[in-house]
Amino acid sequence: MIKQILGKIPRKPSKSSSHSDLNGDGRVANGGSSLNSSYGLNSNGTLKSNSKSANTGSGGSHSGNGTVAPLSTSSNRTNQAKKLAPSIASQVGPVMSPGAYEALPSFRDVSSSEKPNLFIRKLHMCCVVFDFNDPAKHLKEKDIKRQTLLELVDYVSSVNSKFNEVTVQEITKMVTANLFRTLPSSNHDSKVAETYELEEEEPTLEPAWSHLQIVYEILYRFVASSETDAKLAKRYIDHSFVLRLLDLFDSEDQREREYLKTILHRTYGKFMVHRPFIRKAINNIFYQFIFETEKHNGIAELLEILGSIINGFALPLKEEHKLFLVRALIPLHKPKCVSMYHQQLSYCIMQFVEKDVKLADTVIRGLLKYWPITNSSKEVMFLGELEEVLEATQAAEFQRCVVPLFHQIGRCLNSLHFQVAERTLFLWNNDHIRNLITQNCKVILPIIFPALEKNTRGHWNQAVQSLTLNVRKIFLDADPTLFDECLMRFQEDEITEREKQEKRQSTWKKLEDVAASKAISNEAVLGSMFASSVSIAVSANQLATAGG
Repeated sequence: MIKQILGKIPRKPSKSSSHSDLNGDGRVANGGSSLNSSYGLNSNGTLKSNSKSANTGSGGSHSGNGTVAPLSTSSNRTNQAKKLAPSIASQVGPVMSPGAYEALPSFRDVSSSEKPNLFIRKLHMCCVVFDFNDPAKHLKEKDIKRQTLLELVDYVSSVNSKFNEVTVQEITKMVTANLFRTLPSSNHDSKVAETYELEEEEPTLEPAWSHLQIVYEILYRFVASSETDAKLAKRYIDHSFVLRLLDLFDSEDQREREYLKTILHRTYGKFMVHRPFIRKAINNIFYQFIFETEKHNGIAELLEILGSIINGFALPLKEEHKLFLVRALIPLHKPKCVSMYHQQLSYCIMQFVEKDVKLADTVIRGLLKYWPITNSSKEVMFLGELEEVLEATQAAEFQRCVVPLFHQIGRCLNSLHFQVAERTLFLWNNDHIRNLITQNCKVILPIIFPALEKNTRGHWNQAVQSLTLNVRKIFLDADPTLFDECLMRFQEDEITEREKQEKRQSTWKKLEDVAASKAISNEAVLGSMFASSVSIAVSANQLATAGG
């Protein structure tokens, strides 16, 4: 009786039988929710499609971008339900089961209203990252992902409406999942700085480039697209995103660095709010490179971006930009591997000098500060850059630095490396520089005349001697009186130097004679001292014996 009464009482529904039934492992159990009535779970944890349930809908489904997609036909829905499973599973984790990662329908096979929803699903699907270290692994899935990425490129390029917030978020999520990774340690990390010769090494190519290239293309087209709202996108392409993008510039794969260069430049142009931060972040990379590691693969590409940025600086230049020149660009001449990025660095320096001629003195003094002493090839590069700067220098700035500059030029004229001496003499082939030198002849000639004379009389290279004679003639034609004065002074200095040398040799000769004479007398003194010490010892022994 009691059992019959209790059986009639309605039971309170338990949590385990509620709308979203959960298994012990936290997954949704089959038959619990409307989602699971269409997509059940396989034993391996991936989603499977129940076609009968999938054919029954409630009249419409909400797409990922907030619009309502119309119902498709029964067969299409069944097919889409099967292919949607991998995109949902990819949010849980990488799908490695061959049967779970399948291609979604093409954009050509769906209506225009369904394309935004399909785009989101394809983005979800492409968040799965495959291991390319094993070329024979997941070949089918890798090819499916590659084809899907290519479809995403076409969609981003052809879209004719603004990307909404959900779409922007999903694009950045997919890009983050694929691009932002720990780079392998560089080949040159284990080498000392003196052997920094990367052009002789084989760079490490990114094995996943077949996927990464397309992801970079998607990011580039997304940033460059007129349908991307900067005010909305800046919430997701934020400071953290930019920093992680900058970290990738240390990649050894030049193809990757080229894409990064283009994308960062577009980002700088589109997101004005990020411009100061990007400049500061690049500065920090330079500081670490100059003063700590002297190892980075992307300095040339970063300087190339900065060359374009500096070109757009408004006049008059801000103090912040001048400090960037003094604290970052000029010290970049210091590292031993400057040859790897010198062309881009020289371009950036020239942009500053052309925008503000008063900075020429600062640049020239900076070059003199970091002028190489024992590296001849680096010295030739410095002379080339110096010529470019001097060509843009006005008379007032030239006069400020003329004395230290031509002391260094004099040292270069006497270099035993013929290319250094030859490159220095080529400065006189430049009309503007020759005019500046002629105008300041009274200051310059006394400084470099000894170097010219030494080259004329005794440099081992015939070409250097010939060029020196040409330069000597330029000075003679410009001011014969000054030239004669310098020649007389040089001859006087030669006589004085010769006298000093003779006096020095005479002094050394006297010292040697004194040392020789003392050496002989010391032998006699030592002999007498030895004899006296022996006699004293004998006497002491005799006294001791008598006492005993």
